[in-house]
Amino acid sequence: MTWCLLLAACVLAASAEPLIYFREQFEDGDEWQKRWVQSKNKSDFGKWQLTAGKFFGDPEKDKGIQTTESWKNYALSARFEPISNENQTLVIQFTVKHEQAIDCGGGYVKIYPADIDQEQIHSDSIYCIMFGPDICGTIHEKVHVILSYKEKYHLINKNITCKHDELTHLYTLIIRPNNTYAVKIDNQVVKNGTLEEDWDFLLPRKIRDENATKPEDWDDRLRIEDPSEQRPEDWEETEFIPDPESKLPHDWDSSMDGEWEPAMIPNPKYRGIWKPKIIDNPNYQGEWVRPDIDNPDYVPDDTLYRYDDLGVIGLDLWQVKSGTIFDNFLITNDEELAEKIGNETWGVTWEPELKIKTKMDEERDAKDEKKQRWKKLAQEIDKLDEMERQEKERKSKLRKKLRKQYGLEEHIEQAQLPQPPPPKDEL
Repeated sequence: MTWCLLLAACVLAASAEPLIYFREQFEDGDEWQKRWVQSKNKSDFGKWQLTAGKFFGDPEKDKGIQTTESWKNYALSARFEPISNENQTLVIQFTVKHEQAIDCGGGYVKIYPADIDQEQIHSDSIYCIMFGPDICGTIHEKVHVILSYKEKYHLINKNITCKHDELTHLYTLIIRPNNTYAVKIDNQVVKNGTLEEDWDFLLPRKIRDENATKPEDWDDRLRIEDPSEQRPEDWEETEFIPDPESKLPHDWDSSMDGEWEPAMIPNPKYRGIWKPKIIDNPNYQGEWVRPDIDNPDYVPDDTLYRYDDLGVIGLDLWQVKSGTIFDNFLITNDEELAEKIGNETWGVTWEPELKIKTKMDEERDAKDEKKQRWKKLAQEIDKLDEMERQEKERKSKLRKKLRKQYGLEEHIEQAQLPQPPPPKDEL
């Protein structure tokens, strides 16, 4: 098996006619089984079925392939004519519906090189692109965008949160020949940028200059003593002074008692140690950091986007709880065409699906006695809130009426009435 070839030659972007390399909507019954190959690498891979699920916007258009066995690995793939996206945009698009309220499992696709043996696909099989939602609890809810480059897998360094509900969602990855990308969910861009900045394919363009040293005259003091301020001449810093009323005792014998010293008393003029006031440093230059310099080891690559000989799309998944439905697979070179097809498929059925799902949830909740009690409690609390709102409004109107009655406008501050004295304690 060879890695997906990423050519390093510099190529110029050129316009290309819209092409559909792969499309699957499962509209011909069980014929899909002739196009999709179940891996035989393991004997216990999970099985698939064609269904629109428990709820749907259209019973035929919403049919897709669904995982049917919990706690299983899945390995299913379909082949298309080998392609290269040289000088062209590459768009990968599909829909995912976790109608089982998934708690842990993948909903992503992998694009493999054309020479892969579909019957031997497994979790360690070499792939070129991995894209789609992956969920485990409420902590891990992300969209994977993993791209291979020079025999290594590189994860996007941006966080993209996936949808975590039971409805059908449209996922789209766009990789352009100018080395930019976009990720869309439900035909809305949720992340975009450049391949170089958002993956670690290349060494950084800039690095810190480890040989740089802080200039001697660099001033990183945020605040300083005010140099223009002088201590007042009458400022007294002596805390204790001799008591001027203290006198030498008449019986003091210096030869016996030593040198007499008057008693010390607090200096009434003492003002503490004088310190100049602290001001913002007008010469503050900020914290010094080493400057960046060009990385001598950096080598640009204008063909980060490019893959040669793509030929298989696959579902290599692990699911704790089965029930995910995949549909509307599309690989094309035209992002506008992909958006149009997305609107003509998912865009037509998502709203009817939502209405049916909402109705099912309401009917289910109506049979749940505990949920009905919670619903009634919420309604009663809403009533109380409304009563409080009305009471506040009534009091507000009454206050305005009283102010008007006493000739006091609302904006004039009312005189404070004297407070009655507190009651005296009884003896």
